[in-house]
Amino acid sequence: MQITSVGHAGFHIRTAAGSILCDPWVNPAYFASWFPFPDNTQLDWDELGNCDFLYVSHLHRDHFDARNLTEHVNKDATVLLPDYPVPDLRRELEALGFHKFFETEDSVKHTLTGRDGAALDIMIIALRAPADGPIGDSGLVVSDGETTCFNMNDARPVDMDVLHDSFGHIDIHLLQYSGAIWYPMVYDIPSRTKSNFGKQKRQRGMDRCRSYIEQVGATWVVPSAGPPVFLDDELRYLNDDRGDEGNIFPDQMVFLEQMKIHGNEGGILMIPGSVADVRGAELELTHPFEPGLIYDNKAEYIELMAQRLAPVLAAEKASWATGDGPLLEPLQALFEPIMAQSDLICDGIGYPVGLVLGDETVVLDFPKRVVRGPIEGEGKYRYGFRIAPELVRTVLRDNEPDWVNTIFLSTRFQAWRIGGYNEFLYTFFKCLTDERIAYADGWFAEAHDDSASTELDGWEVQRRCPHLKADLSKFGVVEGNTLTCNLHGWQWDLESGRCKTSKGHELRSRKLS
Repeated sequence: MQITSVGHAGFHIRTAAGSILCDPWVNPAYFASWFPFPDNTQLDWDELGNCDFLYVSHLHRDHFDARNLTEHVNKDATVLLPDYPVPDLRRELEALGFHKFFETEDSVKHTLTGRDGAALDIMIIALRAPADGPIGDSGLVVSDGETTCFNMNDARPVDMDVLHDSFGHIDIHLLQYSGAIWYPMVYDIPSRTKSNFGKQKRQRGMDRCRSYIEQVGATWVVPSAGPPVFLDDELRYLNDDRGDEGNIFPDQMVFLEQMKIHGNEGGILMIPGSVADVRGAELELTHPFEPGLIYDNKAEYIELMAQRLAPVLAAEKASWATGDGPLLEPLQALFEPIMAQSDLICDGIGYPVGLVLGDETVVLDFPKRVVRGPIEGEGKYRYGFRIAPELVRTVLRDNEPDWVNTIFLSTRFQAWRIGGYNEFLYTFFKCLTDERIAYADGWFAEAHDDSASTELDGWEVQRRCPHLKADLSKFGVVEGNTLTCNLHGWQWDLESGRCKTSKGHELRSRKLS
């Protein structure tokens, strides 16, 4: 098996049965905030796109690059489709001209017949919770009979047993390790507090990845799916190129060093164009050039990249919508029908949320299911966002169903909140279609079995995390009276069972004598 890095979470996997192109991202994403790092524009995308199979893990724009898919990828390639409850990914790919789909069943091994009758075993682990990507995230397992590769990218599976039960030993593991979120950078909090939160988030990300590495047990591990690089002058501070321990976008070298510190020597650095020839436990690696040209002086590399891609950034900004009319009425038309269909989510949010859009303030009054202007004497909203009007006009113009996958991941906004993170609110913002909101509301309404228990450092706790059902016997860490689930970093007070991260999500726990 030959695995070529094509940048970020992207890989080209060559087997005797054919080639698989995975998550080929090259054009800037999220209002041109994110660019692939290291630069991958020099790759031969026509050659890479002449593939037999295409795998797009989910609809986040650093994985689903519509322009690259349209211009460079063979439309006769067979799409390996994750088993998602909402068919948005298939619809988007069909709109680009793809017409051959192999519909997988979640966490089930399938055998494909490729070139010259050669067989290829695959499995796609599909995550279906509303918090998983834009209504779905996934990981791909590929085995050619000699080598097994687990391309986990952004996915956070809760059960690794199915992996080993179906494929046995994993030879090479490709996984996300770096930040892909707007917290805490955009929040209106003191800089020292923000730095401390950033350090915690950075370390929890590393801890989560190490938990997965231990569970998967692969011979080789490739840190991938991050970080992006921020080339806009307004956002350059987000790059981890100044030794800031509170930066949540550590690069590949940082994570490989973390692996070594914890006794794992199986980490492999791949840059765009790097090729790994893997034969079971044997691996031969070649780079297109010396990686030190990137990492020895990262700030200089980013500066040169910014100069080279400045016209691309300018063109993206020029495409944003303009106008000066009030936004209240179009936002009423967008949000109020969604509110009317989502009692559980609106009640879960539980309070009005303010949108400060330039000189205009729009209030999403979730308890009353209406969008309105501010009321005199209303005071500061418990949750609020300051967003440039042109960004809102653009998502309205483009009928975007997901503000998380556009505005929020761009980090081109500011936010404040009084109290904890509200999962229901961000779920609402990523479910701006009838189909999505119906699924999300139903998902939250389902009863989840929490009868099974596990013991952790003198405490008996329910085995499944109240957030997204991770196995706490594998992801749970107890420090004093606090339990942390390393899958997403959520925390609980063990004495009371109260979730310290978000509203609701109580944990069943008791101290063992």
